[in-house]
Amino acid sequence: MAAVNGDNGGIFFLYGYGGTGKTFLWKTLSAAIRSKGQIVLNVASSGIASLLLDGGRTAHSRFHIPLNLTEDSVCNIKPESDVSKLLHETKLIIWDEAPMVHKHAFEALDRTMNDVFNIDPSLNSDIRFGGKVIVFGGDFRQILPVVPNGGRQEIVNASLCLSYLWSKCKLLRLTRNMRLTVGRSTEEIEEINSFAKWRLDLGEGNVGGPNDGEATIQIPQDLLITDESDPIASLIDFVYPSILQNINNHNYFSERAILAPKNDVVHEINDRLLSMFPGEEREYLSSDSLCPTEDVNATQQRIYSPDVLNGLKISGLPNHRLVLKVGVPVMLLRNIDQRNGLCNGTRLQVKKLYNRVIEAEIVTPR
Repeated sequence: MAAVNGDNGGIFFLYGYGGTGKTFLWKTLSAAIRSKGQIVLNVASSGIASLLLDGGRTAHSRFHIPLNLTEDSVCNIKPESDVSKLLHETKLIIWDEAPMVHKHAFEALDRTMNDVFNIDPSLNSDIRFGGKVIVFGGDFRQILPVVPNGGRQEIVNASLCLSYLWSKCKLLRLTRNMRLTVGRSTEEIEEINSFAKWRLDLGEGNVGGPNDGEATIQIPQDLLITDESDPIASLIDFVYPSILQNINNHNYFSERAILAPKNDVVHEINDRLLSMFPGEEREYLSSDSLCPTEDVNATQQRIYSPDVLNGLKISGLPNHRLVLKVGVPVMLLRNIDQRNGLCNGTRLQVKKLYNRVIEAEIVTPR
């Protein structure tokens, strides 16, 4: 706040794991500055995270960051554009879930803002982001930038903490889990703190003794699935108890989910859950063909037949065959109407199924 009030500029990074109150702090900062009639830009690295922020947008949308980034990239912001004028009036930029984005995105925004504000980097090497105050937030224990076919070294090298901007960041920390402890009894708080400590030690590599990346970890007994005959059914019963009695309860589906490391496990769990829902199944098939704008010859047509294209399983796209029933929860994979909550990661519940239209209702809490 002192940096904002003094127009001194500055880069801050708020480091805290989930539940420590980062979003609460973003809302408090935004309200304090906007109450004076000043402008705060709230952005996030993902669409679903941006919904939690007041007036939130994805960083790529707000700053016109290129999708294909290099170390020399700049944002598509012209000096006399509306976005440029907005940046001139902005007092604070808040960027949530920053560790998910490649460091070249931050560096591109830095170069662009210095250009928009006519700052010569060779003469003013200490001025970053045009002299504006920017606050990054997130947790490096969570998802780091995705580098296709990259190993540990490439992924770490793509992170914000390996950017030239990191040395200018003032690091702030949140360490207390507010989400799980507020309003709980003393016994519950002790149990939650014990689990939170074990999870943090696991994430930081402190469980299992000194190691070079491989260790034997003892999982607490209450976290294990003991049913060896049908572990998936046991997991479903634990996460979704009495599912048929709660089909019409929105909170039931918004408050729980099963995470899996591989898509094959996801599909197996989805098929099991789908079979538990009453009603008739509706099948939806994709229409796959080679792009007509490409120079496609007869040989390519035979190689890439519809059967081959239908069998492709690509990250970010649904499979060729989608089977649904009324009442099942689904998730959007595209930003359709972010202002109204329809973005990548939004959970919905199917209400009606037609030949070419799926009617669904948002169940993700906002």
